Amino acid sequence: MTTIRGGRLARRDGGVLLFRVGGVPVLLAPSWWLGSFAVVLLYAPLVNRLLPGVSDLGAFLLATAFALLLGASVLAHELGHCVVALRYGLPVRRVRLFLLGGLSEIARTPRKPAQEGMVAAAGPGVSVVLAALFGATLLVVPDDGALWVLLIECTAANVAVAVFNLLPGLPLDGGRMLRAGVWALTGRRAAGTTAAAVGGGLVAGALLVWALFGVVDDTTDKWLRLGVCVLTAWFVVAGATGEFAAEQRRTWPPGLRLQDLVQPVLQLPAESPVKDALGASAGRGVVLVRADGVAAGLLDRDTAERLARSSPLSPAELAAEPIRPETVLLDSEPGEEIIDRVHETAAWQFLVVDEEGRPSGVLRREDLKAALRNA
Repeated sequence: MTTIRGGRLARRDGGVLLFRVGGVPVLLAPSWWLGSFAVVLLYAPLVNRLLPGVSDLGAFLLATAFALLLGASVLAHELGHCVVALRYGLPVRRVRLFLLGGLSEIARTPRKPAQEGMVAAAGPGVSVVLAALFGATLLVVPDDGALWVLLIECTAANVAVAVFNLLPGLPLDGGRMLRAGVWALTGRRAAGTTAAAVGGGLVAGALLVWALFGVVDDTTDKWLRLGVCVLTAWFVVAGATGEFAAEQRRTWPPGLRLQDLVQPVLQLPAESPVKDALGASAGRGVVLVRADGVAAGLLDRDTAERLARSSPLSPAELAAEPIRPETVLLDSEPGEEIIDRVHETAAWQFLVVDEEGRPSGVLRREDLKAALRNA
């Protein structure tokens, strides 16, 4: 992974950084080029049929222009998700264009069904608007030229993107909207995920059936249809399975209490010798407090053990892990929100406080993972 600082392009996570939206990187994955090349090869013959007499070079250039506009349309679709998610305060890790389209990676689970539904609907909404704009332009463009062919292809493509994404199965937008609806009706996000995951399986099955009909009917595009449908069905099944597994991991087991997982908390002066703080930390979480009453952080046992071996009398504050807002949990928070917070935050321990802000314990990431795994 290399970055060209100050340049227009940068490589990150195997993709080209195009730009940022609200601090969110927009990446072009290498597989996008493969997909666009396939689009050019497939659409060049269509241009020859829609525009008789066009040269091979002209058909190639129009197909290339369509591939670029299709990529821009998919990007606009994903940016719709991204912008709405950011408006709801949901962090977005990145937006990425790849072989099968685009993906907005939202780093936190929406807290309300309405948020999930609105974020999901934003993408198809953008595609519908683009289809309408391209379609309206057709009314004022002569229907016998290259521009008309390009516009009708873009109109049809955006309609297809909107319709496909509205199919009611995860990981498609329609599946997320279905999950939001079931979640709102039942009050249980897990029930919505189950319904939408089943929908994903039905969507994948329908794609395969349609592809097989093409083979049986010996259509001219049967092998292309079969390849595209198999690849897309695999993507849908893998996405639905992943969403279902993720929902299982974020479901708080019945009967499990947060109090059963947290370690009792002990407050020590930050200047205490690290070897003493380490000895006192057995089975407890240690909050190191400076002389002015401000918490220096939670004792990091691994760091403390390394420091104690070389300099046992060093102040324990040197082995403190800072207490950040995202590492503080309310003991009254719903279990699913605690799981989300722990999964999203790069920390191995969390300070648990009561409604008045008083420390009531320390939750270790490993203890939570073990409890969920054994539930």
